[in-house]
Amino acid sequence: MPLYEHVYLARQDVSAQQVEDLTKQLTTVVEGLGGKITKNEYWGVKSLNFRIKKNRKAHFTLLNIDAPPAALSEIERQERINEDVLRYLTIRVDELEEGPSAMMRKVERDRERDERGFGFRDRDRGNFRDRDRGDHRRDREGRTAREGSHEDAVPGVTTEE
Repeated sequence: MPLYEHVYLARQDVSAQQVEDLTKQLTTVVEGLGGKITKNEYWGVKSLNFRIKKNRKAHFTLLNIDAPPAALSEIERQERINEDVLRYLTIRVDELEEGPSAMMRKVERDRERDERGFGFRDRDRGNFRDRDRGDHRRDREGRTAREGSHEDAVPGVTTEE
C-alpha cells in the first residue's frame, strides 16, 4: 500500500481533547478502509504566518498513514466538511520516517536549550548585568566609561579644586 504523511491544522478555539477526538475519528476511517496509522504526533498550538479563516494560531497534528488512496480521499473529504479543520496537506512518500519528526526534535532541542540557559531568558536572570549597564563600551583609547577620567568627558572643565 502507498505511504503518506498527513498534517492537518485545527482551529485554535477547539480544545486539545477535541483535536484528539478528531484524530481518533480519522484513524477509525482509515482502519475501516483497510489502512493503518503508524504514527500520530500532536505538535501543539503554533502561530500561523498569516490568518486562515480569521485564526492566527492553530493546533498542528501529523499522521503517518499506510493506506489505499480511497482511505485518503475519504479523510480529506471529512476534513473539508469539518469546520474545525482549517487546512490539511497529504504527501505521498517512499518510506515513513521512524522516530520523532523534525518538529518534535525541535521541541526537545529547545527544551534542552532552556535547561542549559541559552537565549534571552538569561538576560532576565541577570547574567548580562554589566552589558546592560553599558560598561562594555570603550572610547578611542580603549578605556571603558569607568576607567576614563571626568576631565576627558567634558573638555575644558576640571573637577580639581
